[in-house]
Order: sequence, then structure tokens, then C-alpha cells
Amino acid sequence: MRFATYSSGGETLYGAVTDGGMVAATPLFERWPTLLDVVQNDGLKRLEEVTKGQPVTHTDYRFEMVLPNAPRILCVGVNFPDRNAEYKDGSAQPKYMSLFPRFASGFTGHNRPLIRPPENHTLDYEGEVAIVIGKAGRRISQEDAYDHIAALTICNEGTIRDWVRHAKFNVTQGKNWDCSGAIGPWLVPFQDAAQLDAARIVTRVNGEVRQDDVLSRMMFPIRREIEYISTFMTLQPGDIIITGTPTGAGARFDPPRYLAPDDVVEVEVNGIGTLRNTVEDEVL
Repeated sequence: MRFATYSSGGETLYGAVTDGGMVAATPLFERWPTLLDVVQNDGLKRLEEVTKGQPVTHTDYRFEMVLPNAPRILCVGVNFPDRNAEYKDGSAQPKYMSLFPRFASGFTGHNRPLIRPPENHTLDYEGEVAIVIGKAGRRISQEDAYDHIAALTICNEGTIRDWVRHAKFNVTQGKNWDCSGAIGPWLVPFQDAAQLDAARIVTRVNGEVRQDDVLSRMMFPIRREIEYISTFMTLQPGDIIITGTPTGAGARFDPPRYLAPDDVVEVEVNGIGTLRNTVEDEVL
């Protein structure tokens, strides 16, 4: 099953996604008012049991960022071999992965516009798989890493490229513009290794394939990401790890091909779904 956060009639709800619409679960779980509460209480299986076969409650709704109150979001940068080569600095595969934080306010939901700010128009796309932690852990071994995943989703890790160059050692400024990226459309509960080991990321802009690669080619596989990150911080249920984007982002074309109003970006991952967003300029 698939579970999403959505809004309808002025309310923010969560529930099960069906072909006919949403099955609201929020009224059924008073002790779990948000989808994050479900994840943090290991409740996805219970959520499936309660909503399975129930009638649709909402057909008029909007998707929200799937975990809009996610406490911590960590992104892995430059994690595919061709992506590393794009930097043309002659560097070999790094010994350790690059990491940076993002905040939930920087993301919107499926079928919602990415917002291009007036200060800078270098809005770029990055299609990625995101994992949601379901079990806390510190110094997690690679062998046990998948036991700590609750669910999978998709991320378009939108970036204002010029703003990642404002300082020498960080990219935080360019990575956290309000609604510059998206996470969704939904959570798919994690079942087994095959969901990740066979996953392929395809990113299209206005129907044109810009990114196409498989997770098995990552320089730092997801098991290693969990192991490494949990070495210095205790991973908690609800934490999101955005695992890395393939080559083909707009900044790496000559000339660059940044996003503009009315563009449509789709990030498709087999076994999860397709995250679709348009682009709009910010209204001041």
C-alpha cells in the first residue's frame, strides 16, 4: 500500500492512496495525529490493516510533502561515478561521502509547483530515492542497515545552484529555499532488499530524459550510508536520508539547462512511483 499526507477542505490529513482517491486515516488514530507519528511508532503495518478495503473519503485533495514535520533530513552528495566525473577536477572516488542538511520547509508535495525565487534563477533538479528511518540506531552495521528502514519515497532535491557557491565549505544556502524541491508522492513501506537493489531513477524534464541510472551503481550504497551516518549521530524514526542523484542535472550541461516557469519535472523510480512537479516563479 501507499500512504500520503494531503490537504482537503482546509485540513491536513494522512491516509492510504487508492486509484479512486484517499482513505483518510487521521480520524482513526487520535494518538497518531500525523504520518510522522505513525512512522515513529512503528505503525505502518497497523495503518495498512485499518485502511485496507475501506471506502474512499476524499477525491478532491492536494498532496503535501509526505512528512512535512520530518525532524531531520540528510542528503548524500556526488554519489554516482559519472556524477563525480562531472566536476572535472580529476578526483577519484572519495573515501568518505559528502553530506549536507535540508529542512522540511524546502520541500513541497507531488503535483505542486517548485518555486523559483526572484533573487536567482538557477533552479535545478536532482532525482533521488529517499529512505525513511523506522528504527533508532547508533553505529549500525551494513548487515543490519536495512532493518532500520521503514519506508521509501522519491525526492526532487531542487537546488539554487549559484547559492551553493556563496561560501567555501558548505552548500546549505542553495539547498534550502522554500518549496524549491519535493518529496513524495507517498511512502511505500519497505519490505525487502530487492526494492532498493533493483531500483532505477529516471528524471524527465518536459518529457525529455535527463537522468537515468540504477542504485546499484552508487559509490556509497544505502547500507554504507546508514552505517556511516549512524556512526556520528543516532538515527531516529522519521529521519530521512536522500541517497544521491545520478548524472544529468541541468547545471552540468553546456550551457546549463535550468528550470523555468511552466516546466514539468518527473522523477520515476520503479516500485515506488512518479513524483511530478511544475515550476512557477515566486509571487511577491
